[in-house]
This record gives sequence, structure tokens and C-alpha cells, in this order.
Amino acid sequence: MNKSKTFGSMLIIAGTTIGAGMLALPLASSGLGFGTASVIMLLIWSLMAYTALLMVEVHQFAPVDATLHTLAYKLLGRKGQLVASFSMMFLFYALCAAYIAGGGEQIHSKLTGWFALDLPMQAGAILFTLLIGTVVAIGTHSVDFINRSLFSLKLVALVVMLFLLLPHVSVNNLVELPVHQGLVLASLPVIFTSFGFHGSIPSIVRYLGKDTKALRWIIVVGSALPLLIYLLWLVASQGVLTQSTLMNSQSLNGFISSLSSLLHDPMIANAVSIFADLALATSFLGVSLGLYDFLSDLLKRSKTAGHRVQIAGVTFLPPLGFALFYPQGFITALGYAAFALVVLAIFLPVAMVASQRKQQELEGYRVKGGKAGLIIVTLAGVLIMLVQLLQMVNLLPAVG
Repeated sequence: MNKSKTFGSMLIIAGTTIGAGMLALPLASSGLGFGTASVIMLLIWSLMAYTALLMVEVHQFAPVDATLHTLAYKLLGRKGQLVASFSMMFLFYALCAAYIAGGGEQIHSKLTGWFALDLPMQAGAILFTLLIGTVVAIGTHSVDFINRSLFSLKLVALVVMLFLLLPHVSVNNLVELPVHQGLVLASLPVIFTSFGFHGSIPSIVRYLGKDTKALRWIIVVGSALPLLIYLLWLVASQGVLTQSTLMNSQSLNGFISSLSSLLHDPMIANAVSIFADLALATSFLGVSLGLYDFLSDLLKRSKTAGHRVQIAGVTFLPPLGFALFYPQGFITALGYAAFALVVLAIFLPVAMVASQRKQQELEGYRVKGGKAGLIIVTLAGVLIMLVQLLQMVNLLPAVG
């Protein structure tokens, strides 16, 4: 086992998971209380780690450079490949829309606060999209260079933020019970989306090789690190702010403002704000680059300047349109992303493993649980989708 590659792969899993979705967790779980929110996180982490291990089982009998498209075609046929492709595009567009909405809000807040500019909210979304879109359109090297710098700064900001917030935690805030039982279900889509890392598994397999033992270790440890950080983040946010304050925050900027006004410490507000900016930027860079490359391959465009501009337009204009017409839609867009993530991270791995186990009687790694495990995981995915549908028709309370 190459220890350097193993450690690097764990960081890829953790880095993919710890992104802008983390910022939505205090708002999504605001009415749950720390205890209930922690239990839900543990359950969802277990679900996502299990389905990621299913992907390892699938990859062991495929070429080392196999992508989700080739795996879906091999095991599920042309229809399965179409479902995988559509779900991937839907997920990428939904996540990009969420990041533009959140990042645009942050930029607008700083432009109006620091420079006293009277700008519409949409101006922040346009500027944020232009900045990230330019980096992505230049090429992968520019994304890699800037992303490394931003990710390092993000980790520093995270440590500073937790160091400043934890001394202000109140035990009374942490022991509060759910305000409404419906909120327990309503929080599932956003929390579920915050644990999505399955898109990086083919890249890790290609990087590390088909070392099943190492891949299992990487997935369990790499996904457990975000779980630990998320729990610390919940302690810091829910321990400092009461349920009513969190539920009234409604947006990222409102959440940061609530912390600032309650603690009267500009350093805390600045640390949270900086982390929010960096988390949104790094997440948006990674997701939009993936969407850009996917569309470039799908549309068979070359690397000429004209074609790069065309692909950039197809990549960024649709999610930007969402952010312009619905600038407060950060939480909502993450919820919609849950639809596609359920397909990519639950339904497709279950279907491919079930197909592979029928087609091949090969000795190798097999995830424990058998058919019962696959059924339970599938039912969990159906529940998350059902919750999102009920929220869309206002039969369940919204979160955030």
C-alpha cells in the first residue's frame, strides 16, 4: 500500500465532502437540536459509506480507468447509462446553482458593507460566476493552482472559526429537542447532500489502482473525517445560537449576522465569513470543472478559445439564471440536488452491484448485508426522495 497515495486519496474524499454544503447544516438542522441532528448525521454517513463500498465492489471487476458511464453501460445497458448521465448533469447544475446563489449573497454583502455600494443582489451572483467561470475556462491547471491555495486557506479558517466559537457554547442550547417532528424528515435532503463524495471514487480508483483493501480503508476514514468536523461545527453553531435564532436566520448571511450580533466579536464573524467564502469557491470550482469537462466531452468540442467560451456558456448560464431569479435559493438548490445524488450514490450502486452479482460468480470483495442490505439502502433513498417531493408540494416544513 502506497501510504502517500492512500493519505492523499483520503484527503480527496474529505475535501470533496467538506464544501459549501457544510454551511447549510446549521440552518437545515436548526429546529432539530444537537442530539437529533447528530443521530441523523451518523445514519446518513453510514448510508453513504455503505453505498461507496458498493462502488468498490463494482470497480474490482472493471478496468482501472472505468467511469460511471462505462460501468453503467456494462452492467445496466444503454438505459442505465442514460440515467447515469442525466443524473450527473442534473446534480452538477443543481450544485452550481446552489453555489452561485450562496456565493453571490456573500459577495453582495461585502460590496455593500465594505464599499457602501448600492447594488442589487443579482450583481453578486454575476460577479461570482464571472470570477470562477474565467478560472475554469482557462483550464484545469489554473483550477488546480487556485484550488490548492484556497483549500489550504479554508482549513486554516476552519480551525480558527472552531477555536473562536467553541468557548461560547452553551450546554442548554445543545440539549434542546426538535421544535417540530416534521423537521426531522425535512432536514434529510440537505444533510444527505452534504455527505456526497461518490463522484470522486472513479478518480481515486484510477489514481490508487484496484487495491480493494486500501480503497475500503480510504472510504471509511476519508468520509468519517467530514462527519467529525460536521459534528464539531454543529456543536459550535447550535451551542452558541438558540434554535429560534438559527431558524430566524434563513440565509448564510443571516446566520453570520446572528453570530456577530450575539457574541459582539468581529473576529468570529470574519472567520465564519471567510470560511463561507472559501468553502463556496472551492466547491464551485470543483463541481463546475467537472460539469465543464463533462459537457466538453458530450458536445465534442475542442480546446480552441471559441469552443471554450461556448462550453463555459453552457456550463454557467443555466445555474446563473436560477441564482438571478431566486437569489435566496442556496438551501433550496441543495435540496433539489438530493434527487440526482440519490440516483448516483444509492440507486445506481445498488443496481450495478445486484446486476454484477447475478452476472458473475467471481471470488472477490463483497459488501456485507446481502440482499437485505441492498433493500434497506434502496428504501432509504426512496425516503429521501419522497421527503423532497413532499417539501415541493408544501406537505412538509421547509428547513433553513
